[in-house]
Amino acid sequence: MDLVEVAILCASFFVVATLYTTVGHAGASGYLAMMALVGMAPAAMRPTALLLNVLVAAFTVYRFRRARHFSWPGLWPFLLGSVPLAALGGMLSLSRGGYYAAVGVVLLLSALYLVWRALGSRARMEEGVVHVRRLPAVFIGAVIGLISGLTGTGGGIFLSPALLVLNWAGPKTTAGIAAPFILVNSMVALVAGSLTVQSLPSELPALAAAALAGAFLGTWLGLERLHQRGLLMTLAIVMSLAGLKLLLTA
Repeated sequence: MDLVEVAILCASFFVVATLYTTVGHAGASGYLAMMALVGMAPAAMRPTALLLNVLVAAFTVYRFRRARHFSWPGLWPFLLGSVPLAALGGMLSLSRGGYYAAVGVVLLLSALYLVWRALGSRARMEEGVVHVRRLPAVFIGAVIGLISGLTGTGGGIFLSPALLVLNWAGPKTTAGIAAPFILVNSMVALVAGSLTVQSLPSELPALAAAALAGAFLGTWLGLERLHQRGLLMTLAIVMSLAGLKLLLTA
């Protein structure tokens, strides 16, 4: 990558991390969208997104757990289903076209989720109350784990809407569950993916610093309940464009 592309990625990763961490996510689908727009190779996209996910999710877990937005009873059923499938997905290597198609679909679905959040979804559950049904949660976790391992995402973009739509947890508690879910699945997929041929960009330290800076700002914004509708809509548009680009070139 040239200097301009690195600068673009650093700036966009900062924005992505800021937006995603406000809702307890780590930003993998956003990182993938930006890397796709600059034409990064798939062999570098997945491990880069997962590594950034691990760093950002670890910081996000710390911030939301410190604010007491965490529920182990709400988390472990999803992890029980997701961990083995995330490992399986991380070990699988899709063709270039297959990977582009899979990530493209994930990005479009993620964009829809962001629009839903931006338009003001309302959860009926009060914060701190969790009513996760264990058996369905294990199944949901398994599906999300496989997708996250295959595409290099942590799965939070799918877990959060599931928790809110099913009325199993409130927004803050959902963020507190999603963050460690993303962290564990990203670590599993990253380790499993190391068994296949992958590469990391030399610019990774700069990209990681930008993402962590965004995470610091985003978690503060999320915990302070600052408005984010316009920024979420903008990011949804960017992700939609990147997803369509990948699907058209798959």
